[in-house]
Amino acid sequence: MKFVDKIYTQTLEVKQSKFIAYLMPYSEFTPTLEQLKYANPKARHFVVAYRYFNEFNQIVEHSSDDGEPKGTSGKPSLFVLQGLEMINTAVIIVRYFGGTKLGTGGLVRAYSESVNLVLNSASLLEYKHEITKDISFEYSNIRIVEYECLACGIQIVQKIFDAKTVYKIKSSELDMKLFLKKVERLVKVL
Repeated sequence: MKFVDKIYTQTLEVKQSKFIAYLMPYSEFTPTLEQLKYANPKARHFVVAYRYFNEFNQIVEHSSDDGEPKGTSGKPSLFVLQGLEMINTAVIIVRYFGGTKLGTGGLVRAYSESVNLVLNSASLLEYKHEITKDISFEYSNIRIVEYECLACGIQIVQKIFDAKTVYKIKSSELDMKLFLKKVERLVKVL
């Protein structure tokens, strides 16, 4: 699976109609949609599609035609995201009508093409499911623990210094197993 970490945009013109596609992380979807509607008051349609993992690690998908004929814009855009196995990613296509009707087949092609265009211009990153753990250890072992975190690709999310030092760490499952194996005598998983 793949995802993006910033917003990308590309424009496709078909028979004087403009299809401006915005590809973004799902976390940016709602504010970006509001901003685009405000910035483009003369646009006819704001077609959307997204895929993301919910808190139960299930894929949630949604698409909207926003006034275009049913099934001609949102679904084809979602199919492109599915085809590339995009996750935690959203796409918004802003359409300015150019005066010539494209027909259902033309709309499907135009929306699919605009999503493909923006995906081809984006840097796609490999998605790894990450887990979070809390570990505790003696303060005297801080240098060793932090060195192993760096060596294993573990992200330290939070540090708490109390009677025991507690770190909240995050990484892929494989990296986490490797890290915990290396420091098993020094740390206790909470």
